[in-house]
Amino acid sequence: MEHVFTPLQCLLPTENVKVCLLILNQPLDRGRLHHLWSRAVLRACADGGANHLYHVTEGSHERFLPDYISGDFDSIRPEVKEYYKGKGCEIIVAPDQDLTDFTKCLQILQQKIEEKGMQIDTIVTLGGLGGRFDQIMASVETLFHATKITPFPIVVIQEQSLIYLLRPGKHKLHVNTGLEGKWCGLIPVGSACNDVTTTGLKWNLKESVLEFGTLVSTSNAYDGSGIMTVETDKPLLWTMGIKEGV
Repeated sequence: MEHVFTPLQCLLPTENVKVCLLILNQPLDRGRLHHLWSRAVLRACADGGANHLYHVTEGSHERFLPDYISGDFDSIRPEVKEYYKGKGCEIIVAPDQDLTDFTKCLQILQQKIEEKGMQIDTIVTLGGLGGRFDQIMASVETLFHATKITPFPIVVIQEQSLIYLLRPGKHKLHVNTGLEGKWCGLIPVGSACNDVTTTGLKWNLKESVLEFGTLVSTSNAYDGSGIMTVETDKPLLWTMGIKEGV
């Protein structure tokens, strides 16, 4: 079966798309937050993500109350935690140190989706791609955990970058929203991808091996067709640029 997906659909102003929004411990873009918040049917913060939500919504906190905040709470400021708790936001302690706050928050999110019988299109995560490199890699690793947690597609967005994990199989990505930046890439994280074929890129692959120390498709671009296809035998990380100002 071919998996069809539009990675930047969630950022289109006219699309009627239902998302779950997960906020990580990274600075937020106010305009992007407002846009996604209005489309979200469930909104969550992972630990220190609540600090950034509180900061960027100064003057309008009561309009931006998350459904829950989860984590081991080593990052959230005490006054921020008390504010949201006092406003009725659910505070969920998740102390497991073998999983990141992102992974634990995603597990809770999926449980709530199932409990409420929600129909959604995408889980959108804000943050996770800036700052410390080890934490960036932890965000990538959570996408691998996610394959066993949720059936829904997950995108991670920060500033002008997006990542999305392609599961083994055939994929068709629509890259014609007008919001795409010029660059894109396919990164074989975790293990080699021994059989990767693409169309729609400036530099396509044909039954190629993607592996660190062999070949990694970075700084690629689109061929202008608006559709990119990938067939891969192993999980493969798709990354793409987002236009400035989106």
